[in-house]
Amino acid sequence: PIVFTINSAYKRREEALKYFASLKAHAIALFFAHRDWVKDDPSHAVRARDLTEKLLKRIREYLVVSDNRDNKLIAIYSVISDFSLSHEMLRNANVQATEISRANQYLRAIIVDFERMRNIALYRTPIPLRAYCQIFLNLFPILFAPYFANICHETYSLLGYGLALLYSVVLVSLDNIQEDLEDPYDGIGEDDVNLNVEEEYVRLMKNG
Repeated sequence: PIVFTINSAYKRREEALKYFASLKAHAIALFFAHRDWVKDDPSHAVRARDLTEKLLKRIREYLVVSDNRDNKLIAIYSVISDFSLSHEMLRNANVQATEISRANQYLRAIIVDFERMRNIALYRTPIPLRAYCQIFLNLFPILFAPYFANICHETYSLLGYGLALLYSVVLVSLDNIQEDLEDPYDGIGEDDVNLNVEEEYVRLMKNG
């Protein structure tokens, strides 16, 4: 069961990386659309850059915490609403309807990717399975104590102690790995998804 939960947590982390990459790519595509479709008015590009920065920041703030998420969710969709209104400003700047439709498709993709990342944050390893693993880890030393004691009695004492220590280290290590991978957004552990990227992408858009 511990190995199963580790595999499940690892797959969720990989899916989170995929969805976050797609979200960032569509946000950059929207920025380029604002920049290139109305070349004589740079204010559209600046507006899209600011909205992208705000969106990435709001998503990070939502995913890294486990409480008070309702207000943070409203803040995210407020930025998405501003993006939609920004598309109407492009329409008023005589951007073709087909291009506006494409921009709205990019925005829809951002929403879908965020909701998928949100589901990963809300729905993780089933609680009964995690409880079973925790109960087993606590009962294991008690259930196997006679076995280790028998090894100490019939062979070498150090061998029995060594096996008991080895089993405990292996199981506790696996459980710690699972705990680190359980929430890919909490920032605990080296393998979590790095959500603190808004400054990096703002620099990219400014230099772009």
